[in-house]
Amino acid sequence: MARVLVVEDDPAIRGALLRSLAGAGHAVTSQPTGMAGLTEAVDQPPDVVVLDLGLPDVDGLTVLSMLRAVSSVPVVVATARDDEKEIVRALDLGADDYLVKPFGGDQLEARIRAVLRRAGHDAPPTPIVVGGLVITSASREVTVDGIPVELSRKEFDLLHLLAQRVGEVVTKREILTEVWRQSYGGGDRTVDVHLSWLRRKLGETAADPVYLHSVRGVGVRLVDPRGAHPGSAD
Repeated sequence: MARVLVVEDDPAIRGALLRSLAGAGHAVTSQPTGMAGLTEAVDQPPDVVVLDLGLPDVDGLTVLSMLRAVSSVPVVVATARDDEKEIVRALDLGADDYLVKPFGGDQLEARIRAVLRRAGHDAPPTPIVVGGLVITSASREVTVDGIPVELSRKEFDLLHLLAQRVGEVVTKREILTEVWRQSYGGGDRTVDVHLSWLRRKLGETAADPVYLHSVRGVGVRLVDPRGAHPGSAD
């Protein structure tokens, strides 16, 4: 799973890309303008950027140049511009790949995998260890005290998010944004239900927490019940 930022002004194309990439298991965010995309890429660095060139506020090549001045994040240009000079210019400005519309979701996914491999993102991440809890993102496996725990996709994504911020309180707004890709607005019940299911599978309850501790009116945090600092598996 990679964190992908899509910068695309066309709502239909943007929606199709979001669905396709999310369906491939990526965490996807999007922006409809160049400056908004640049701001997000700097403030919340993704693993890869999919960048249109025909943006309403700033030309995509200018966005690419500005991004390259402050970041080395891989960029896949996805645009209707098929002029050879434009392609060469984009690559010279630092684009890692160039796709001409229309293209299929599988082709974009293959290009993303390729640029991530070249950037060194293909190395399997080290499992996250919190007490007796071990979370392996590459295989999406979870064990508690050596015993496998079967989680749904959303349950795993929720647990993985909390594990990446061990000891921190993660708000329901953040959970909805990161796991469900939606803004806060009535979704707290969804979070509560999935937390309840997750607690049950980890062998605990809200009244008798072990790993998942709720902070009333704020959110939830994952803690090490042994009181040790989280580490990585050998």
